[in-house]
Amino acid sequence: MPLFWRIFLLNAVVLVAAAALLLGPVTVSTPVLLTEAAILTAGLAAMLVANAVLLRVNLAPLHRLSRAMTTADLLRPGVRPAAGGHGEIAELITVFNAMLDRLEQERATSSARALSAQEAERHRVARELHDEVGQTLTAVLLELGRVAGQAPPGLREELHQVQETTRAGLDEVRRIARRLRPGVLDELGLPSALKALTAEFSGPGLTVRHRLGTDLPPLGHERELVLYRVAQEGLTNIARHAHARHAELALTRTPAGVELRVGDDGRGIGHALEGSGLRGMRERALLIGADLTVRPRPEGGTEIRLTVPVRSRRP
Repeated sequence: MPLFWRIFLLNAVVLVAAAALLLGPVTVSTPVLLTEAAILTAGLAAMLVANAVLLRVNLAPLHRLSRAMTTADLLRPGVRPAAGGHGEIAELITVFNAMLDRLEQERATSSARALSAQEAERHRVARELHDEVGQTLTAVLLELGRVAGQAPPGLREELHQVQETTRAGLDEVRRIARRLRPGVLDELGLPSALKALTAEFSGPGLTVRHRLGTDLPPLGHERELVLYRVAQEGLTNIARHAHARHAELALTRTPAGVELRVGDDGRGIGHALEGSGLRGMRERALLIGADLTVRPRPEGGTEIRLTVPVRSRRP
């Protein structure tokens, strides 16, 4: 039965009951006696309570749907309101769930395209930095060395300082190129790339330890890239915002696949809103069907956990 007719009939029952009482043998004195006022008040209260209960029961699915609309997040898929109720309400909830399915699929497709284009652009910029800027700075460094060998002693010291500045700039260009496109990931695999990543972020103010499993299943290039980027973004956030002294990166095998954990002993995220870095990690996790959780550690700091499912190959 449509929602309009159900509400109409509920109110009609209440009004018919009230009219029956007015037209029945029961009379009201003038002035109204105390017992008559009590009976009328009780009858009115009973009708209002009955009307409220019936409306609450029939409109409860709409309340659940409203709460689901308010809390829906395309980066946390799978949460759906139950298609309860009857008629138009159940149909409305079913249509809303179908809309969420379509939006999540479209979001995943567009995110995959955007991230693929982003990786391609990173690869192009890294190659240009390495091949063009890096080679130019190397040539400048060699030329400075040749000129310094022929320069008078007073000028030679200044040229050596310029050489060191140029060498530092060359190292920075190479570091940026490695972050944009980690060649070690393609050449030596994910464990070696994660070891290099922890060594890159370790320094005087932050010690990063790694714990990598030796029995990892075959992951494929796409999963390895997502794991590497999530680890990279997690360590970047720790180095920039956590004020931590120690951090740990762990990659272990699970019954369903692999699990990446990045934790620190810093100040934690508290009630801060998720920034673009965490949302980017969630988008990458959705591409491979992984589950990303960010939570405070009992001993202090924050832990990022990425659970990646891997289908076992049939023998």
